[in-house]
Amino acid sequence: MAGAAGRIIVDKTGLTGTFDMVLRFNPDANDTSSDLPSLFAAVQEQLGLKLDAQTAPAEVLVIDRVERPTEN
Repeated sequence: MAGAAGRIIVDKTGLTGTFDMVLRFNPDANDTSSDLPSLFAAVQEQLGLKLDAQTAPAEVLVIDRVERPTEN
């Protein structure tokens, strides 16, 4: 969902396990001609969950430098 939301998603539901579900939403937030809801509306309507924008710590991988390997 993070790719479609354009931000990191942090799970604060407390639910454990894996779930198999289908979420139908309009991936283009600027397309108003679709009958499908936005991602945020679909999560609330179809799953009963709410995506709430907050600031939270997140893991980040920082690459300082890249070098080609030397030949042996």
